[in-house]
Parts: sequence; structure tokens; C-alpha cells
Amino acid sequence: MSLSHLSFYSAFTLSSLGLAFHRTHLISALLCLESMMLSMYIALSIWLTENQMTTFTMMPMLTLTFSACEAGTGLAMLVASTRTHGSDHLHNLNLLQC
Repeated sequence: MSLSHLSFYSAFTLSSLGLAFHRTHLISALLCLESMMLSMYIALSIWLTENQMTTFTMMPMLTLTFSACEAGTGLAMLVASTRTHGSDHLHNLNLLQC
């Protein structure tokens, strides 16, 4: 296993563990999701360069575009929940109370 594969796997795993265990604030969950998307973008770019596939060259840019849209939507949700609930704690966000 090369160093780039190891770094991708460790970045994705640490992001997943951070999302699973540190769920106190919405901003930390959004940061973990962004790091997962960034590691997937890097892995897709590395995979395309290693296999020299020219037909899927737009896939990393498409992934990065969806990641930016996800970040914008997440920040809008963060601002909306902070305005309505007063904080970004995830235990305050209950679907039964909304």
C-alpha cells in the first residue's frame, strides 16, 4: 500500500470517527463531513491518475462542486438553527419539537 492510499484511508477513517463520536456541535459535524468529501476528492483524483482514465476526468471536479454545495447548505442550516434555537448544540435539535 502506498503512502497516498494510507493517507486517504486514515483521513477518511478519522473523519468518520469524528462524525460518529464528537456529535455535540453542528459545526463539528459539518467539518467532519467536509473532510470526508475532501478525502474522497483526493482519492478519486489519485485513482484516475494511477489508472490513466481520461473518460472520467470531470468526476473529481463534480465531486468538489457537490462538496461546495453541501458546505453552503450546511452553513445555511447552521445559521438557521442558531437563530431559532440559540446555539448549535445537536441535543437541542429535536425533530419532535420543531
